[in-house]
Amino acid sequence: MKKPKVTPINKEVFLKEEDFIVSKTDLKSRILYGNRIFIKISGYQEKELLGKPHNILRHPDMPRCAFKILYEHIQNGKEWFGFVKNLRKDGGFYWVFANISPTFNINEQIIGYYSVRRKPIDGFKQIIEPLYMQLKEIEQTEGMEGSLKAVEEFLNEKGMSFNELMIKIQKGIINEL
Repeated sequence: MKKPKVTPINKEVFLKEEDFIVSKTDLKSRILYGNRIFIKISGYQEKELLGKPHNILRHPDMPRCAFKILYEHIQNGKEWFGFVKNLRKDGGFYWVFANISPTFNINEQIIGYYSVRRKPIDGFKQIIEPLYMQLKEIEQTEGMEGSLKAVEEFLNEKGMSFNELMIKIQKGIINEL
């Protein structure tokens, strides 16, 4: 299924503290469900989202390695935490702090994914935007392998996992990198 062509514009939409975006996808990340806030903030109508790949919302400012790490986590039965810049239908964008986890059937087989997103902590962009920009630059010169290596080296230097880093940023424990 071809992703619709949306031209990004510099128009940010903000979540409120009480907003929680919820969606469910199948194993191929096709959207099966999105709550009212998800539909509203995306700028799409529900019928335009259901059955579509979740990457319909992928903003070009996001490093590909973030999604590679995400899928390594959830396809291996683990949850993932991270900051995501999403693209709206009108070309605007919104940031979320996401928690994505696999959904299991009674036989403990992964049957899909469940995501809850909320407003990121104030000040997170000071940390995340330069980091993501650096990873995007590495991807342009060294590809996905280079950016994944940079993430691994960075996490080893900090002595924490990807999820630990993201949660600490969201809690305001880490104010700079």
